Amino acid sequence: MTATRTLTTAPSESRRAAPSLPPARSARAQRRWGRVFLYLALSLFGIVFLFPLVFMFVSSLKPDSQILQDIDSAAAFLPVGDISLENYFGVFDRVPVAQFMFNSVLVTVLTVGLGLIVNSMAGFALSRLAWKGRIIVLAIIIATLIVPFETIAVPMVYWVAQLPTLVMEGGVLKYDFGWLNTYQVQIVPFIANAFSIFLFTQYFSTIPKSLDEAARIDGASWFTIYRRILVPLSGPAFATVAILTFLPAWNQYLWPLMVVQKEELRPVMVGVQYFFQLNTAWGEVMAYTSLITIPVLIVFLIFQRAFVSSIAASGVKG
Repeated sequence: MTATRTLTTAPSESRRAAPSLPPARSARAQRRWGRVFLYLALSLFGIVFLFPLVFMFVSSLKPDSQILQDIDSAAAFLPVGDISLENYFGVFDRVPVAQFMFNSVLVTVLTVGLGLIVNSMAGFALSRLAWKGRIIVLAIIIATLIVPFETIAVPMVYWVAQLPTLVMEGGVLKYDFGWLNTYQVQIVPFIANAFSIFLFTQYFSTIPKSLDEAARIDGASWFTIYRRILVPLSGPAFATVAILTFLPAWNQYLWPLMVVQKEELRPVMVGVQYFFQLNTAWGEVMAYTSLITIPVLIVFLIFQRAFVSSIAASGVKG
């Protein structure tokens, strides 16, 4: 009987010893506070990364003496003191900003637009078509990513100087050689991009190939499959490639400096050197860099959601 009493009371003692589970409300509160701390940390990091931009925009409104006076205090990040738009007027007096902007917009838009077409077609061929040597070609394309541009810049200058071209002289179209001092020398060498091809290849590989087979049964050509199936389903990949192509195209400095000597063909980045020829006008430098930074911020804000979606999905996974 004693043994029976022991067996019957053991479960009740174990139940009393077991810790009570936290209520659902407490778990929700913990998750809420976790999100609050996460957002605070992200906001802090965001503010730190915004400091250079804030300093640039604020300094563009101050004269040089005010910039140097505030550099050691928090006033460097605040629009206080002698504030005006004189630096922006000085920028337009010193350099042809409108012409530089037009050149950069033209070169960037054509580079991005043609790059999306060429690189997506190459990615389609590497990911959806079965042909011998496909893996080798993709490996060679990826291997070119380790080659710095500076190592091939000089040979490229030599070759573009030998390329045939058509020029208009006196209303007559003539055949000549050399792409120096032209728009195409700033566009054509950068249309095909190894990383863009790799990204398209990886993204297209995540789309079921059963769609291709169904379309082929219905009589669709490979180009129709690319244009009507793959392209509509790959919006995030196109947005990502657009951003990654836009940034280097807009920020080109070394290559235009080497191949373009005419001022009317130079992009905005080359215009930065105009402010360092004699006495450096830091206020005008900040105003000019603010003007050429605004288009980059606008493009990123427009495409940021698609950019993050593509990276988070499978755009760059191997």
